[in-house]
Amino acid sequence: MAGVNGCKDLQVRVVSRRLVKASATSVEPRVLAVSNLDLIPQTMPASMFCIYPKPSTGDFTAVVAAFEAGLPSLLNFFFPLAGRIATNPSSGLPEVNCGNQGAELVVGEAGVALACLDLGSMSASLRRIQQPFAEDVALSVQVVSFACGGFTVAWRTNHVLVDGSALCLLVNAWSELARSGTLAAGAQPSHDRSVFRPRAAPSYSAALDEALTPLDGERQVNVLTTKQSFVERLFYIEASDVARLREEASRDGGTRATRVQAVSAYLWKVLAGVVGAADAHCRMGWWVDGRRRLTTTPEIRAAMRNYFGNVTTFTVREERVQELVEMPLPDVAAMVREAIAAPAYDEHFQELVDWVEEHKDGRYVETATVGLGSPTVGVTSFASFPLETDFGFGHAAMAMPTSGSSARLCSGFVQIVPRPGGDGSWTVSAFVWPRLAAALESDMPQVFKPVTAEYLGLSAP
Repeated sequence: MAGVNGCKDLQVRVVSRRLVKASATSVEPRVLAVSNLDLIPQTMPASMFCIYPKPSTGDFTAVVAAFEAGLPSLLNFFFPLAGRIATNPSSGLPEVNCGNQGAELVVGEAGVALACLDLGSMSASLRRIQQPFAEDVALSVQVVSFACGGFTVAWRTNHVLVDGSALCLLVNAWSELARSGTLAAGAQPSHDRSVFRPRAAPSYSAALDEALTPLDGERQVNVLTTKQSFVERLFYIEASDVARLREEASRDGGTRATRVQAVSAYLWKVLAGVVGAADAHCRMGWWVDGRRRLTTTPEIRAAMRNYFGNVTTFTVREERVQELVEMPLPDVAAMVREAIAAPAYDEHFQELVDWVEEHKDGRYVETATVGLGSPTVGVTSFASFPLETDFGFGHAAMAMPTSGSSARLCSGFVQIVPRPGGDGSWTVSAFVWPRLAAALESDMPQVFKPVTAEYLGLSAP
Protein backbone atom coordinates (compact mmCIF):
# COMPACT_ATOMS: atom_id res chain seq x y z
CA MET A 1 0.00 0.00 0.00
CA ALA A 2 1.44 3.34 -1.03
CA GLY A 3 2.51 5.65 1.73
CA VAL A 4 2.85 3.05 4.48
CA ASN A 5 6.64 3.17 4.83
CA GLY A 6 7.01 6.83 4.02
CA CYS A 7 9.81 8.66 2.26
CA LYS A 8 12.85 8.53 4.47
CA ASP A 9 14.66 10.84 2.05
CA LEU A 10 11.98 13.57 2.13
CA GLN A 11 13.76 16.92 1.95
CA VAL A 12 12.19 20.20 0.97
CA ARG A 13 14.51 22.53 -0.92
CA VAL A 14 13.55 26.19 -0.61
CA VAL A 15 13.67 27.66 -4.11
CA SER A 16 12.68 31.20 -3.15
CA ARG A 17 11.58 33.20 -0.13
CA ARG A 18 10.35 36.74 -0.54
CA LEU A 19 8.07 39.32 1.03
CA VAL A 20 4.74 40.26 -0.54
CA LYS A 21 3.09 43.52 0.46
CA ALA A 22 -0.52 44.62 0.31
CA SER A 23 -1.17 46.56 -2.88
CA ALA A 24 -3.58 49.16 -1.47
CA THR A 25 -2.02 52.50 -0.66
CA SER A 26 -5.07 53.75 1.23
CA VAL A 27 -4.56 51.49 4.27
CA GLU A 28 -2.94 53.53 7.01
CA PRO A 29 -0.17 51.99 9.16
CA ARG A 30 -1.35 51.34 12.71
CA VAL A 31 -0.79 49.19 15.77
CA LEU A 32 -3.33 46.44 16.41
CA ALA A 33 -3.68 45.55 20.07
CA VAL A 34 -4.75 41.95 20.52
CA SER A 35 -7.86 41.14 22.56
CA ASN A 36 -7.93 39.41 25.93
CA LEU A 37 -9.22 36.28 24.18
CA ASP A 38 -6.11 36.31 21.96
CA LEU A 39 -3.96 36.24 25.08
CA ILE A 40 -5.17 32.81 26.17
CA PRO A 41 -3.30 30.90 23.43
CA GLN A 42 -0.74 33.71 23.14
CA THR A 43 2.10 33.26 20.67
CA MET A 44 2.58 29.86 19.05
CA PRO A 45 2.62 28.77 15.37
CA ALA A 46 -0.75 27.90 13.83
CA SER A 47 -1.26 26.69 10.28
CA MET A 48 -3.74 25.36 7.76
CA PHE A 49 -1.96 22.72 5.69
CA CYS A 50 -3.50 21.68 2.35
CA ILE A 51 -2.45 18.78 0.09
CA TYR A 52 -3.40 19.08 -3.59
CA PRO A 53 -3.20 16.31 -6.20
CA LYS A 54 -1.80 17.07 -9.63
CA PRO A 55 -4.22 19.58 -11.18
CA SER A 56 -6.00 18.62 -14.39
CA THR A 57 -5.12 22.00 -15.90
CA GLY A 58 -2.08 24.13 -15.20
CA ASP A 59 1.12 23.20 -13.43
CA PHE A 60 3.15 24.30 -10.41
CA THR A 61 4.45 27.37 -12.24
CA ALA A 62 0.85 28.50 -12.66
CA VAL A 63 0.16 27.82 -8.97
CA VAL A 64 3.08 30.02 -7.91
CA ALA A 65 2.02 32.70 -10.38
CA ALA A 66 -1.47 32.72 -8.83
CA PHE A 67 0.00 33.42 -5.39
CA GLU A 68 2.37 36.07 -6.69
CA ALA A 69 -0.49 37.84 -8.47
CA GLY A 70 -3.19 37.41 -5.83
CA LEU A 71 -1.53 37.75 -2.42
CA PRO A 72 -1.18 41.57 -2.59
CA SER A 73 -4.95 41.88 -3.03
CA LEU A 74 -5.66 39.34 -0.28
CA LEU A 75 -3.47 41.31 2.13
CA ASN A 76 -5.53 44.42 1.45
CA PHE A 77 -8.35 42.69 3.36
CA PHE A 78 -6.08 40.92 5.88
CA PHE A 79 -3.77 43.87 6.44
CA PRO A 80 -2.50 42.76 9.90
CA LEU A 81 -1.04 39.64 8.25
CA ALA A 82 1.31 41.90 6.29
CA GLY A 83 2.59 43.33 9.58
CA ARG A 84 4.88 42.14 12.34
CA ILE A 85 4.11 40.66 15.75
CA ALA A 86 5.88 42.70 18.40
CA THR A 87 5.93 43.16 22.16
CA ASN A 88 4.52 46.34 23.61
CA PRO A 89 7.39 47.87 25.60
CA SER A 90 5.06 49.18 28.32
CA SER A 91 2.74 46.22 28.90
CA GLY A 92 4.96 43.37 27.70
CA LEU A 93 2.00 42.02 25.74
CA PRO A 94 1.97 41.05 22.05
CA GLU A 95 0.65 43.48 19.46
CA VAL A 96 0.77 43.74 15.67
CA ASN A 97 2.63 46.57 13.95
CA CYS A 98 0.57 46.92 10.79
CA GLY A 99 3.05 48.76 8.60
CA ASN A 100 2.82 46.60 5.47
CA GLN A 101 6.23 45.07 6.10
CA GLY A 102 5.06 42.12 3.98
CA ALA A 103 3.86 38.57 4.33
CA GLU A 104 6.25 35.80 3.38
CA LEU A 105 5.86 33.71 0.22
CA VAL A 106 8.02 30.59 0.28
CA VAL A 107 8.35 28.35 -2.77
CA GLY A 108 9.90 24.92 -2.31
CA GLU A 109 10.27 21.59 -4.03
CA ALA A 110 10.40 18.01 -2.78
CA GLY A 111 11.89 15.37 -5.05
CA VAL A 112 9.40 12.69 -4.00
CA ALA A 113 5.80 11.84 -4.80
CA LEU A 114 3.06 12.76 -2.34
CA ALA A 115 1.85 9.16 -2.39
CA CYS A 116 5.03 7.83 -0.80
CA LEU A 117 4.65 9.97 2.32
CA ASP A 118 3.65 8.30 5.57
CA LEU A 119 0.29 10.05 5.52
CA GLY A 120 -0.92 8.26 8.63
CA SER A 121 1.49 10.30 10.76
CA MET A 122 1.63 14.06 11.16
CA SER A 123 5.27 14.02 12.24
CA ALA A 124 6.38 11.90 9.29
CA SER A 125 4.55 13.95 6.66
CA LEU A 126 2.92 17.34 7.29
CA ARG A 127 5.35 18.60 9.92
CA ARG A 128 8.38 17.68 7.77
CA ILE A 129 7.09 19.71 4.83
CA GLN A 130 6.39 22.92 6.72
CA GLN A 131 9.28 25.38 6.82
CA PRO A 132 10.30 27.49 9.82
CA PHE A 133 9.63 31.20 9.73
CA ALA A 134 10.56 34.15 11.92
CA GLU A 135 8.56 34.56 15.11
CA ASP A 136 7.56 38.11 14.27
CA VAL A 137 6.20 37.26 10.80
CA ALA A 138 2.40 37.36 10.83
CA LEU A 139 1.89 35.18 7.72
CA SER A 140 4.12 32.76 5.85
CA VAL A 141 2.49 31.15 2.80
CA GLN A 142 4.50 28.08 1.82
CA VAL A 143 3.93 26.37 -1.53
CA VAL A 144 5.84 23.13 -2.22
CA SER A 145 5.88 21.04 -5.42
CA PHE A 146 6.22 17.23 -5.52
CA ALA A 147 7.54 14.85 -8.15
CA CYS A 148 4.03 13.53 -8.91
CA GLY A 149 2.82 16.96 -10.00
CA GLY A 150 0.89 17.54 -6.78
CA PHE A 151 1.68 20.32 -4.35
CA THR A 152 1.04 21.53 -0.82
CA VAL A 153 0.08 24.93 0.56
CA ALA A 154 0.72 25.81 4.20
CA TRP A 155 -0.89 28.97 5.56
CA ARG A 156 1.38 29.57 8.57
CA THR A 157 0.60 32.28 11.09
CA ASN A 158 0.37 32.71 14.85
CA HIS A 159 -2.32 31.58 17.29
CA VAL A 160 -2.33 35.00 18.95
CA LEU A 161 -3.94 36.27 15.71
CA VAL A 162 -6.28 33.44 14.73
CA ASP A 163 -8.35 30.50 15.86
CA GLY A 164 -9.62 27.70 13.62
CA SER A 165 -12.57 29.67 12.27
CA ALA A 166 -10.31 32.60 11.36
CA LEU A 167 -7.90 30.27 9.55
CA CYS A 168 -10.80 28.92 7.49
CA LEU A 169 -11.94 32.47 6.73
CA LEU A 170 -8.47 33.28 5.37
CA VAL A 171 -8.33 30.23 3.09
CA ASN A 172 -11.91 30.80 1.92
CA ALA A 173 -11.18 34.43 1.09
CA TRP A 174 -8.08 33.43 -0.88
CA SER A 175 -10.02 30.84 -2.89
CA GLU A 176 -12.82 33.29 -3.73
CA LEU A 177 -10.44 36.11 -4.60
CA ALA A 178 -8.13 33.94 -6.72
CA ARG A 179 -11.02 32.47 -8.73
CA SER A 180 -13.20 35.54 -9.17
CA GLY A 181 -10.86 38.49 -8.70
CA THR A 182 -13.17 39.99 -6.07
CA LEU A 183 -14.14 39.37 -2.46
CA ALA A 184 -17.82 39.86 -1.65
CA ALA A 185 -18.63 42.24 1.19
CA GLY A 186 -20.08 39.35 3.21
CA ALA A 187 -16.75 37.51 3.02
CA GLN A 188 -14.54 40.38 4.16
CA PRO A 189 -12.96 40.00 7.61
CA SER A 190 -13.42 42.20 10.67
CA HIS A 191 -10.27 43.03 12.65
CA ASP A 192 -12.02 45.12 15.33
CA ARG A 193 -10.86 43.73 18.68
CA SER A 194 -12.75 46.38 20.66
CA VAL A 195 -15.81 44.15 20.85
CA PHE A 196 -14.07 42.18 23.63
CA ARG A 197 -13.53 44.73 26.40
CA PRO A 198 -13.27 43.99 30.11
CA ARG A 199 -15.84 45.52 32.43
CA ALA A 200 -14.76 48.51 34.49
CA ALA A 201 -14.73 46.22 37.50
CA PRO A 202 -13.71 42.78 36.15
CA SER A 203 -15.94 40.03 37.48
CA TYR A 204 -15.84 36.26 37.06
CA SER A 205 -16.73 33.07 38.88
CA ALA A 206 -14.32 30.98 40.94
CA ALA A 207 -14.78 28.21 38.36
CA LEU A 208 -12.55 30.11 35.90
CA ASP A 209 -9.68 30.03 38.38
CA GLU A 210 -10.05 26.25 38.43
CA ALA A 211 -10.51 25.91 34.65
CA LEU A 212 -7.21 27.61 33.73
CA THR A 213 -3.73 26.71 35.02
CA PRO A 214 -0.42 28.60 34.70
CA LEU A 215 1.63 27.10 31.88
CA ASP A 216 4.84 26.34 33.76
CA GLY A 217 6.98 23.30 34.38
CA GLU A 218 6.01 22.87 38.01
CA ARG A 219 2.45 22.03 36.98
CA GLN A 220 3.27 19.66 34.11
CA VAL A 221 4.83 16.26 33.62
CA ASN A 222 8.34 16.10 32.17
CA VAL A 223 8.91 16.15 28.43
CA LEU A 224 10.12 12.55 28.21
CA THR A 225 6.93 11.29 29.85
CA THR A 226 4.89 13.03 27.19
CA LYS A 227 6.94 11.67 24.30
CA GLN A 228 6.77 8.14 25.69
CA SER A 229 3.05 8.36 26.39
CA PHE A 230 1.56 9.59 23.11
CA VAL A 231 1.48 8.85 19.39
CA GLU A 232 0.33 10.99 16.46
CA ARG A 233 -2.10 9.60 13.91
CA LEU A 234 -3.96 10.85 10.85
CA PHE A 235 -7.27 9.02 10.40
CA TYR A 236 -10.26 9.41 8.15
CA ILE A 237 -13.90 8.57 8.80
CA GLU A 238 -15.98 7.63 5.80
CA ALA A 239 -19.22 9.52 5.23
CA SER A 240 -21.20 6.30 5.67
CA ASP A 241 -19.65 5.73 9.10
CA VAL A 242 -20.41 9.29 10.20
CA ALA A 243 -24.01 8.81 9.08
CA ARG A 244 -24.25 5.40 10.80
CA LEU A 245 -22.93 6.74 14.10
CA ARG A 246 -25.35 9.64 13.89
CA GLU A 247 -28.27 7.24 13.47
CA GLU A 248 -27.05 5.03 16.32
CA ALA A 249 -26.60 8.05 18.60
CA SER A 250 -30.12 9.40 17.91
CA ARG A 251 -33.38 8.17 19.41
CA ASP A 252 -36.57 7.81 17.41
CA GLY A 253 -38.75 10.80 18.20
CA GLY A 254 -36.03 12.42 20.28
CA THR A 255 -33.43 15.09 19.64
CA ARG A 256 -31.29 14.04 16.72
CA ALA A 257 -27.57 13.89 17.52
CA THR A 258 -25.29 16.04 15.41
CA ARG A 259 -22.39 14.38 13.63
CA VAL A 260 -19.86 15.86 16.08
CA GLN A 261 -21.95 14.73 19.06
CA ALA A 262 -22.23 11.21 17.64
CA VAL A 263 -18.51 10.81 16.90
CA SER A 264 -17.61 12.37 20.27
CA ALA A 265 -19.91 9.91 22.03
CA TYR A 266 -18.29 7.01 20.19
CA LEU A 267 -14.82 8.28 21.06
CA TRP A 268 -15.78 8.75 24.71
CA LYS A 269 -17.01 5.18 24.99
CA VAL A 270 -13.80 3.85 23.39
CA LEU A 271 -11.75 5.96 25.82
CA ALA A 272 -13.73 4.57 28.77
CA GLY A 273 -13.10 1.03 27.53
CA VAL A 274 -9.36 1.68 27.35
CA VAL A 275 -9.26 3.26 30.81
CA GLY A 276 -11.16 0.30 32.27
CA ALA A 277 -10.41 -0.32 35.93
CA ALA A 278 -7.29 1.87 35.89
CA ASP A 279 -9.31 4.96 36.85
CA ALA A 280 -12.86 5.49 38.05
CA HIS A 281 -13.42 8.48 35.77
CA CYS A 282 -12.47 9.90 32.38
CA ARG A 283 -13.15 13.23 30.69
CA MET A 284 -14.00 14.66 27.30
CA GLY A 285 -13.62 18.32 26.41
CA TRP A 286 -14.58 20.47 23.43
CA TRP A 287 -13.19 23.74 22.10
CA VAL A 288 -16.28 25.78 21.25
CA ASP A 289 -16.42 28.61 18.70
CA GLY A 290 -18.23 31.57 20.21
CA ARG A 291 -19.14 33.31 16.96
CA ARG A 292 -22.52 31.61 16.65
CA ARG A 293 -23.17 31.60 20.40
CA LEU A 294 -22.70 35.29 21.23
CA THR A 295 -26.17 36.72 20.73
CA THR A 296 -26.74 39.49 23.31
CA THR A 297 -27.08 42.37 20.83
CA PRO A 298 -27.40 42.84 17.06
CA GLU A 299 -24.02 44.62 17.18
CA ILE A 300 -22.32 41.58 18.72
CA ARG A 301 -23.93 39.24 16.21
CA ALA A 302 -22.81 41.46 13.33
CA ALA A 303 -19.27 41.77 14.72
CA MET A 304 -18.97 37.99 15.00
CA ARG A 305 -20.01 37.27 11.42
CA ASN A 306 -16.47 37.43 9.99
CA TYR A 307 -14.45 38.18 13.10
CA PHE A 308 -10.75 37.53 12.46
CA GLY A 309 -9.23 36.62 15.81
CA ASN A 310 -9.77 34.22 18.71
CA VAL A 311 -13.29 33.51 20.00
CA THR A 312 -12.83 30.03 21.45
CA THR A 313 -13.44 28.49 24.84
CA PHE A 314 -13.10 25.02 26.34
CA THR A 315 -15.85 23.05 28.05
CA VAL A 316 -15.23 19.72 29.76
CA ARG A 317 -17.24 16.95 31.41
CA GLU A 318 -16.11 14.11 33.64
CA GLU A 319 -18.08 10.86 34.03
CA ARG A 320 -17.65 7.46 35.65
CA VAL A 321 -15.90 4.94 33.41
CA GLN A 322 -18.22 2.05 34.21
CA GLU A 323 -21.32 4.07 33.44
CA LEU A 324 -19.87 5.20 30.11
CA VAL A 325 -19.02 1.62 29.14
CA GLU A 326 -22.55 0.40 29.91
CA MET A 327 -24.46 3.46 28.70
CA PRO A 328 -26.21 3.33 25.27
CA LEU A 329 -24.67 5.60 22.64
CA PRO A 330 -27.72 7.95 22.53
CA ASP A 331 -27.31 8.64 26.27
CA VAL A 332 -23.62 9.45 25.84
CA ALA A 333 -24.44 11.71 22.88
CA ALA A 334 -26.99 13.50 25.08
CA MET A 335 -24.26 14.12 27.68
CA VAL A 336 -22.03 15.54 24.94
CA ARG A 337 -24.83 17.84 23.80
CA GLU A 338 -25.53 18.99 27.38
CA ALA A 339 -21.84 19.64 28.08
CA ILE A 340 -21.41 21.80 24.97
CA ALA A 341 -24.70 23.67 25.47
CA ALA A 342 -24.35 24.13 29.25
CA PRO A 343 -22.37 27.41 29.48
CA ALA A 344 -24.29 30.69 29.20
CA TYR A 345 -21.87 31.79 26.50
CA ASP A 346 -22.56 35.53 26.46
CA GLU A 347 -21.74 35.82 30.16
CA HIS A 348 -19.03 33.15 29.96
CA PHE A 349 -17.02 35.02 27.31
CA GLN A 350 -17.39 38.29 29.20
CA GLU A 351 -16.11 36.57 32.35
CA LEU A 352 -13.24 35.12 30.33
CA VAL A 353 -12.30 38.60 29.07
CA ASP A 354 -12.47 39.91 32.64
CA TRP A 355 -10.42 37.00 34.00
CA VAL A 356 -7.63 37.56 31.46
CA GLU A 357 -7.60 41.26 32.34
CA GLU A 358 -6.41 40.31 35.81
CA HIS A 359 -4.03 37.55 34.70
CA LYS A 360 -2.09 39.19 31.85
CA ASP A 361 1.25 38.65 33.50
CA GLY A 362 1.38 34.92 32.74
CA ARG A 363 0.54 32.21 30.25
CA TYR A 364 -2.29 29.84 31.01
CA VAL A 365 -3.69 26.60 29.67
CA GLU A 366 -6.95 24.69 30.16
CA THR A 367 -6.50 22.74 33.42
CA ALA A 368 -8.04 19.54 32.06
CA THR A 369 -5.46 19.38 29.27
CA VAL A 370 -2.42 19.41 31.56
CA GLY A 371 -2.70 15.65 32.08
CA LEU A 372 -3.28 15.48 35.83
CA GLY A 373 -6.37 13.78 37.24
CA SER A 374 -8.55 11.50 35.15
CA PRO A 375 -7.61 10.87 31.47
CA THR A 376 -8.91 13.58 29.14
CA VAL A 377 -9.43 13.80 25.38
CA GLY A 378 -10.14 17.24 23.95
CA VAL A 379 -11.98 17.57 20.62
CA THR A 380 -11.90 20.51 18.25
CA SER A 381 -14.16 20.30 15.20
CA PHE A 382 -14.05 22.26 11.96
CA ALA A 383 -17.23 20.57 10.75
CA SER A 384 -19.31 23.73 11.20
CA PHE A 385 -16.82 26.01 9.40
CA PRO A 386 -17.14 26.29 5.62
CA LEU A 387 -13.74 25.55 4.07
CA GLU A 388 -13.23 26.29 0.39
CA THR A 389 -9.81 25.22 -0.89
CA ASP A 390 -10.28 25.51 -4.68
CA PHE A 391 -8.38 28.60 -5.84
CA GLY A 392 -8.43 27.56 -9.48
CA PHE A 393 -6.65 24.17 -9.41
CA GLY A 394 -9.30 21.95 -7.84
CA HIS A 395 -10.12 21.09 -4.26
CA ALA A 396 -7.40 20.01 -1.87
CA ALA A 397 -7.28 16.28 -1.15
CA MET A 398 -6.90 17.10 2.52
CA ALA A 399 -6.84 20.23 4.67
CA MET A 400 -5.54 19.93 8.22
CA PRO A 401 -4.79 22.55 10.88
CA THR A 402 -1.49 22.19 12.69
CA SER A 403 -0.22 24.12 15.67
CA GLY A 404 2.65 24.32 18.07
CA SER A 405 1.84 23.18 21.59
CA SER A 406 3.54 22.64 24.89
CA ALA A 407 5.60 19.46 24.76
CA ARG A 408 4.53 18.74 28.32
CA LEU A 409 0.74 18.66 28.02
CA CYS A 410 -0.38 15.12 28.76
CA SER A 411 -3.94 14.81 27.47
CA GLY A 412 -5.40 13.46 24.25
CA PHE A 413 -6.18 15.87 21.43
CA VAL A 414 -8.39 15.18 18.40
CA GLN A 415 -9.11 17.51 15.44
CA ILE A 416 -11.98 16.81 13.05
CA VAL A 417 -11.93 18.44 9.59
CA PRO A 418 -14.34 17.70 6.71
CA ARG A 419 -12.66 16.55 3.54
CA PRO A 420 -12.58 19.41 1.01
CA GLY A 421 -15.08 19.04 -1.80
CA GLY A 422 -17.97 18.01 0.40
CA ASP A 423 -18.09 14.21 0.02
CA GLY A 424 -19.13 13.91 3.68
CA SER A 425 -16.01 12.16 4.96
CA TRP A 426 -13.82 13.55 7.71
CA THR A 427 -10.09 13.69 8.31
CA VAL A 428 -9.02 13.34 11.93
CA SER A 429 -5.71 14.35 13.49
CA ALA A 430 -5.15 12.53 16.79
CA PHE A 431 -2.52 12.93 19.49
CA VAL A 432 -3.47 10.09 21.84
CA TRP A 433 -2.14 7.30 24.05
CA PRO A 434 -0.92 4.23 22.11
CA ARG A 435 -3.60 2.07 23.75
CA LEU A 436 -6.35 4.43 22.59
CA ALA A 437 -4.91 4.55 19.07
CA ALA A 438 -4.76 0.74 19.00
CA ALA A 439 -8.36 0.49 20.23
CA LEU A 440 -9.59 2.86 17.53
CA GLU A 441 -7.65 0.99 14.83
CA SER A 442 -8.86 -2.47 15.92
CA ASP A 443 -12.52 -1.70 16.69
CA MET A 444 -14.95 -3.40 14.33
CA PRO A 445 -16.59 -2.07 12.29
CA GLN A 446 -13.59 0.22 12.03
CA VAL A 447 -14.54 3.90 12.19
CA PHE A 448 -11.10 5.53 12.41
CA LYS A 449 -9.04 4.37 9.42
CA PRO A 450 -5.42 5.43 8.74
CA VAL A 451 -5.11 8.06 6.00
CA THR A 452 -3.51 6.63 2.85
CA ALA A 453 -2.59 7.97 -0.56
CA GLU A 454 -5.39 5.88 -2.04
CA TYR A 455 -7.99 7.56 0.17
CA LEU A 456 -6.69 11.00 -0.81
CA GLY A 457 -6.63 10.11 -4.50
CA LEU A 458 -2.93 10.79 -4.90
CA SER A 459 -0.88 9.29 -7.70
CA ALA A 460 1.27 6.28 -6.87
CA PRO A 461 5.05 6.83 -6.92
